Amino acid sequence: MTYELFKEVVAEKILGYMSPDLQNCKVNIHSVDKVNQKLDGLNIVPNEERGEKVTPTIYLNKMYEHYLDCNDLEKVLMDTAKSMEEGFRGAPDTRQMLDFDQAKDNIIMQLVNTEQNRGLLANLPHREFQDLSIIYRWLVNKDGEGIASTMVNEGLAERLGMDEGQLFQVAVENTKRLMPPTIKTMNEVMRDMFRSDGMPGEIADMMIGEMPEDRTMYVISNERGINGAASMLYEDGLHSLAEKLGTDLYIMPSSVHEVIAVSTGMGEPNELAQMVNEINMDQVSLDERLSNQVYHYDKDLRKLSLATDTPNKRLDCIVAEPAQIYDSKNPTR
Repeated sequence: MTYELFKEVVAEKILGYMSPDLQNCKVNIHSVDKVNQKLDGLNIVPNEERGEKVTPTIYLNKMYEHYLDCNDLEKVLMDTAKSMEEGFRGAPDTRQMLDFDQAKDNIIMQLVNTEQNRGLLANLPHREFQDLSIIYRWLVNKDGEGIASTMVNEGLAERLGMDEGQLFQVAVENTKRLMPPTIKTMNEVMRDMFRSDGMPGEIADMMIGEMPEDRTMYVISNERGINGAASMLYEDGLHSLAEKLGTDLYIMPSSVHEVIAVSTGMGEPNELAQMVNEINMDQVSLDERLSNQVYHYDKDLRKLSLATDTPNKRLDCIVAEPAQIYDSKNPTR
């Protein structure tokens, strides 16, 4: 079954797999701009008034992948209906969840690839930095299980009464406070992973060993490990690391969640960029890719700039036209 036919069949049949009280809903399929990709979202919308509860969105693209894997349409519809019902009944009332009076204290920033997200950025307040763009998210909930946030589009920014400059100003402070930046050696990250899986610390230390500082990779993220690549915008952390190593740094984007910093003695930037590109294509899901370029931090000038300009500007194997490179001396403009 082709994807287009699959969409039609799902739209026609999905309500038949819902519980009786939800079978009179409307089915709404619409295009959704997500980071790095455009997806087809499916919502069920009640005909009767139910307050301002959030209706869950299921992405048909993911459903179709599930269908191709199992080749069982009924199973896909049953699984989807179950997920939607659980999400619908557990959805909070937005009037209780969204506190607009406190919003300015909870605006944070995220880095995304500019070329890959032209469509998304057209409706978002943002500012460009090198080949990336800073976008803003409203952190509406943070607990031990994770975070809940929503992208700030033009409509939401207007409702909040904030322009891009104001969003940037509060996001710089809020992100550092709510999602504190971290810089750890790769060994420390691996040790934490082993220990979280129950491995005794002594055994983890024996397995990992140690590396000289100037040959070590450093993972820059935040305490949550979510959208942590934005932590590289805090120059004080880069400067402290560069001073510690006594060299400039190359910054390799691992994903939207983290970047890897190494001493410039670790290799040539174009070779590092080739490695980044291969890892992006083979190991990082499209929605989490950040860039195929490598950045250079000059510890004396205290400046972060592009070290490479490879032709693969997009992240989905489509070669784009060369993008304009912005002046890193003034990344906030």
